[in-house]
Amino acid sequence: GLFKRNLRSPLAIDAAVARLIADPKGKHVKHADVVIEAIVERLDIKQKLFQQLEKEVKPGAVLATNTSSLRLEDIAKPLADPGRLVGLHFFNPVAQLPLVEVVRGEGTREAEVRKACAFVTAINKLPLIVKSCSGFLVNRVLAPYMMEAVRRYQQGEPREKIDQAAMKFGMPMGPLELMDMVGLDIADHVHEELNLAPKTDNLLTSLVKQGKLGKKTGEGFYVWEQGKPKREEAHYDDAELERLGRELVKPMLDEAERALADNIVASADHVDAGVIFGTGFAPFRGGPLNYRRTQEHATAAKAAAA
Repeated sequence: GLFKRNLRSPLAIDAAVARLIADPKGKHVKHADVVIEAIVERLDIKQKLFQQLEKEVKPGAVLATNTSSLRLEDIAKPLADPGRLVGLHFFNPVAQLPLVEVVRGEGTREAEVRKACAFVTAINKLPLIVKSCSGFLVNRVLAPYMMEAVRRYQQGEPREKIDQAAMKFGMPMGPLELMDMVGLDIADHVHEELNLAPKTDNLLTSLVKQGKLGKKTGEGFYVWEQGKPKREEAHYDDAELERLGRELVKPMLDEAERALADNIVASADHVDAGVIFGTGFAPFRGGPLNYRRTQEHATAAKAAAA
């Protein structure tokens, strides 16, 4: 399906399929120029795999992890050459979201970062160099927004109202639907890694324990049928949706400012670009930091005119 959408020509599709070699047992790892790990988010399992891969890959190959929340330094610790490991963090749906976070650990060699960026560019995506920390940039900024949505839903705010408010603000989909799409187990794990999950009465963890993981199991915050969430017909006042939308994104704006202060990326523009291209944050608002500056300037101008 992906080949047909992107390539269209039968000859181009056949050529792409011919180049794709399934290697579930990893027998051809020694020939690879880039090796990207995308297994379960368990530190011990990732460490064990990389210790094995390090012995098999060729010297110049890029050795990368697609971890969404674990620190690169922790994964690389058991390696003979920890400076070789780099992060290549893609975002779902990969075919639609152009951003890839290129994660630089404390000991990652600059040459490995450059090779990783070259690979990302070669596959027509946008590399964003980020410092290794829990959640990197995008998940770190996105997670408080999603937890705010869960908190409000748990306190009785209607599911449809929350998601409609986010879309009214300019998000491509609501936070509850987004978590269902990503997988509630993955969202729950990220929130735990970032110490955002409530210690008790955590609805997200409760749904995971019930096996309600979102779209992939057919039920999460929504019930899913034929790949689509079943929504209830609900209409809300536009002004109320606008107010709720602003309140939902406030934790995201706050965390974006903290990420900039912590030098997770090189500049405020990189924060804004990363959040827009990694989450779909309302592009017309210019990113979370630009949006906050715009709001502050508007408030100041209004006060001066009063």
